[in-house]
Amino acid sequence: MVPIMRRRFTAVFISLVVFSCQWLLAAPAHAAMDVAKQVLIGADYSNKDLRGATFNLSNLREANLSGSDLRGASLYGAKLQDADLSGTDLREATLDAAVMTGTNLEDAVLEGAFAFNTRFRDVLITGADFTDVPCAGTNSKPLRRCRRTNSVTGRSTRESLGCA
Repeated sequence: MVPIMRRRFTAVFISLVVFSCQWLLAAPAHAAMDVAKQVLIGADYSNKDLRGATFNLSNLREANLSGSDLRGASLYGAKLQDADLSGTDLREATLDAAVMTGTNLEDAVLEGAFAFNTRFRDVLITGADFTDVPCAGTNSKPLRRCRRTNSVTGRSTRESLGCA
């Protein structure tokens, strides 16, 4: 009788271990932050891992996001007036309908980001990389004045905007 119980216990124990391992492997490495529709005026998100974060329709006026990893993040319709996004990694981020007035994008990487109907006005873009950024409906003419290269990608801002 004891050997049968021992075998059952062993089988149950092994099943629990296997189930636990599968659960741990299925868990994401990091959970994406969701602060959609929030008032985040002056918030400090500098030098943070914000991959896949959602800031849709949030007010990020004067927020500090400098040096942060925002790859794949969504900032749809976000208000980014006077926000600091210098040195951020915005590859494949969604910036559609965002309002960027006085925003600092110096040395930011926006490669493959979406910027449909994004409003750029008085934006600092020295060294920013806009490679493969579709800007339909966007007034990107004010962005075409810069000549510096991005420190991460080595691409010229002017060339990445397609105005070399």
